[in-house]
Amino acid sequence: MAMLFEAQAVPLRTDEDGVIRVGNSRVTLSTIVHAFDAGYTAEEIVTDFPMLQLADVYGVIAYLLNNRDSIAIYLAEEQRAAEDIRQEIERRSDSIQFRERLLARAQLAGLIE
Repeated sequence: MAMLFEAQAVPLRTDEDGVIRVGNSRVTLSTIVHAFDAGYTAEEIVTDFPMLQLADVYGVIAYLLNNRDSIAIYLAEEQRAAEDIRQEIERRSDSIQFRERLLARAQLAGLIE
């Protein structure tokens, strides 16, 4: 009897914000990549994120191992976008003045010198 092999789709999807997520969960591709690169096994990742299916995590890891360059580009773009958002938030807020007010209050209260 011959075994039949069926190609499986990579369990990744892009949400409405352009973020790549795993299976039907809200867990991001970058979360899995960072956990795997930190030495976590697929089983440990599923333990930390029980909404994931073990087979999906293995599928993502296989995809990661076969597509490191394209995933590195995606993660770099994601990081740049996050940095742009952080800079925009800082530009819009008065965080420097807010910090100075907090420090002044702390000094008045004798909490810091």
